[in-house]
Amino acid sequence: MPSSSLSISTRNSAVDKQRCFEENLHGLAKTDPALCTRIRAAHTTPNQYTFLESRSGECIPVLLDPKGTAHALHSQVDPQREGSRLMTTLKDEGFLIFLGLGGGYTVAAALEREETQVVVVIDYNLGGIAELLGAKDYRRLLEDPRFHLLVDPGEGEIEQSILNWYQPTLAGGIRVLPLRPRTEGDPVRFDKARTAIQEALDLVAGDYSVQAHFGARWFSNILRNLLHGEVPDGPIPPIRCAAITAAGPSLDLQLPRLAARRAEVFLIAVDTSLPSLLQAGLEPDAVISIDCQHISYYHFMAGLPAHIPLYLDLASPPVVASCAAQTRFFSGGHPLTRYISRHWRPLPELDSSGGNVTYAALSLAESLGAEQVELYGADFSYPQGRTYARGTYIYPFFEIRQTRLAPLESLHSAFLFRSPSLTRIDRKDTWYYETKGLTQYRRRLEEKARLISAAVLPIPGQGAPLDIKHAFSPPETPHPISFAPGRPAMKATDFLKTYRKQIRTLPAPKGSASVYLQHLQGEERIILTTMLPLAAALQHRQPGIRTTELLEAVRTACLKALDTVLTE
Repeated sequence: MPSSSLSISTRNSAVDKQRCFEENLHGLAKTDPALCTRIRAAHTTPNQYTFLESRSGECIPVLLDPKGTAHALHSQVDPQREGSRLMTTLKDEGFLIFLGLGGGYTVAAALEREETQVVVVIDYNLGGIAELLGAKDYRRLLEDPRFHLLVDPGEGEIEQSILNWYQPTLAGGIRVLPLRPRTEGDPVRFDKARTAIQEALDLVAGDYSVQAHFGARWFSNILRNLLHGEVPDGPIPPIRCAAITAAGPSLDLQLPRLAARRAEVFLIAVDTSLPSLLQAGLEPDAVISIDCQHISYYHFMAGLPAHIPLYLDLASPPVVASCAAQTRFFSGGHPLTRYISRHWRPLPELDSSGGNVTYAALSLAESLGAEQVELYGADFSYPQGRTYARGTYIYPFFEIRQTRLAPLESLHSAFLFRSPSLTRIDRKDTWYYETKGLTQYRRRLEEKARLISAAVLPIPGQGAPLDIKHAFSPPETPHPISFAPGRPAMKATDFLKTYRKQIRTLPAPKGSASVYLQHLQGEERIILTTMLPLAAALQHRQPGIRTTELLEAVRTACLKALDTVLTE
């Protein structure tokens, strides 16, 4: 008798196949009821698979191609041993993506690893999956909370699923494992899946890198800002036409046009562009800032008139909040700010996932009900080698640092050429430098501008052109917009004390991260999630730290930060 990581069904009768199918669906319904419903309604694809028995007694799916040629998906000698051997080639990868389900032997071996946090299987042909589920018992896979099955997914679904499930701080590395006889039978769709996976991983890598660098600052900033976030804010009346000023060099050329339009628009300045506007005699209606670094303070050195509100991510430096007489905090997506919004005081939430403040400003204009948004200075490049508009922080910043050996021009040049991905782009009437980071920011803004209800109008400049095609039709009856926080449920200090108690009473981490997470209750998991950006920062400082040690270290760091804030 074979040792069985999966129970094998070799029954041939239609009754037995239906019983096996129903048992599998019963298991799937516990973890993915929506997919269960889809498979139940599917028509089993006849003759996509046939089945044979390996020498060790397991059921082997055999894929039949359009010409009728048979392709066994696993070893016909011992598929379980084949799967176990493949797992020995892995290191600490905890997030595994399998292309093709097959008999699930390698997937079963993956779920036996202590390091495995999440397993995702991507496959196509819903009817073929139904045929597999009628042939053998997959319940050990389907009932495991770490297992996810995507059937006939679009590229967007693949990308979003990985973004939802992959926590690099806990899962460690990632590996894509194709079931080659299956992927070679449907190369076009599986190649698209690989592309979607890579795009998702690029986003995850960028997000993790940001968390690793700023996770500690975010946590500290949020706690301190919370103590100043109890001031009541009135609602902002809805707006019709907004103008957003970014700080690209093209802003210098566009200021006359903006001045002529000033009375007709609600002017939102990104923090970097504020000094340029004030220098030109233009006061914005609002300023927005999302950067957690203290250098943001330089944008406000010229002062911010008391009647102009500053829209500030709760994770921004408290010193920036102190620059404004009217600070309106919002949640930019950090899990702790979302938790605060849910349990302490409902905060307006802005989409800042684009990674730059111009993207967040567009989110603000959308939230205020704008039907049309004009973009000024949104170069997302360095036109003719210039980095920022005149009057922005970088000019006085370098002026006070220049020396005989490091004149002003060399400082600007070093700043420009610091990126290894700098690429020159020549246009008919101008030229500019691009970097991978700026290109990614531009593409994210273009994507958002295509999706929102407002018509986004980039004002022509000298930088990289924005590709925004949007057919806008205003709603017949605009609904009122209220961008204001709710009432605090308790004093800020009482909330922080409660949060500290919840962190202190988290179960001590034991065993693998996956086992630990499985034993956490719903609210405990949420508390842990609020700590993960800080965990990424600690992990960056201590490469190779074990997950259990990391979880204990982040709990200690959080408690220390809370004690410091509460005793100040």
